[in-house]
Amino acid sequence: MFQWGWLANLFQVTYTGPIVAFLPIIGIGITFGLAMDYEVFLVSRMREEHLAGEAPNDAIITGYSHSARVVTAAALIMSSVFTGFLLDHDVVIKSIGFALAFAVLVDAFVVRMTLVPAAMALMGKAA
Repeated sequence: MFQWGWLANLFQVTYTGPIVAFLPIIGIGITFGLAMDYEVFLVSRMREEHLAGEAPNDAIITGYSHSARVVTAAALIMSSVFTGFLLDHDVVIKSIGFALAFAVLVDAFVVRMTLVPAAMALMGKAA
């Protein structure tokens, strides 16, 4: 969108060109920080359930069901905040907002709430 102009009219991007050099650095840094928060929410609850005596798969299911709402709410809030950056007239701010909103949604829903519990279930007691 910002480099080649795909959907540029939809987001009112005034000019296209290469993305700014610091965008990947900022995006990775902020996304990593938020991802660790989401990971702590999910895995700490799973660990609590396992320490309380549940079997590993049951602890994953119970911990996930209790903390998934918190992660979903946090991801939607942060994504909404970053999507608000798209209202700015500066293309750099728009690109940062779009990148962070997309990264938060993908990380929260695909990685943290799909891949991590699946990997933990496959590892069983070793997780």
